[in-house]
Amino acid sequence: MARIRVRVTKEQRHQSRMAEISTSIKSITSKKQNITKEFEKGDEVEVASHEDGFVGSYYTATILSKVDANHYIVKYKTLLTDDESALQEEVVTAGEVRPVPPHQDETMSEKGFRVYDIVDVYDNDGWWFGCISGKIGEEYYVYFPTTEDNIAYPSHVLRFHQEWCKCGWISLMS
Repeated sequence: MARIRVRVTKEQRHQSRMAEISTSIKSITSKKQNITKEFEKGDEVEVASHEDGFVGSYYTATILSKVDANHYIVKYKTLLTDDESALQEEVVTAGEVRPVPPHQDETMSEKGFRVYDIVDVYDNDGWWFGCISGKIGEEYYVYFPTTEDNIAYPSHVLRFHQEWCKCGWISLMS
């Protein structure tokens, strides 16, 4: 039997890796967080959006009050009401709320970002979950599997993505 040699180009390897990471990100963003922490009035949190076009994004908010065991009233720090006259307040489920991730300045300055790192990008008033697909000059291209966009950003709007679980923060660095 003759052996067939298949050459895989660098671009094909890159596309394959991006497809694997996209599948992982879509899996993570489709799951609701486990309720693992009780929040109190005044706590700073991030709220996950599950609305079409916003899946994979988190918005900074403050807990105003607890409605019941599964719901909180939050006031967003960057999202405005429809008439743009005030910051938006909303009732959210406990599964959509997580603590604000710890700052990563030390980690980022030591390590920097690399292709395939899973990151959050601050854009459009919130943090959006994606994967670094390339770097040109000082800008990192971030691929967002939920929207299939690939957009360039400077490093100061990026952070390594972390997931909250009952044991604390888990980093998803590649």
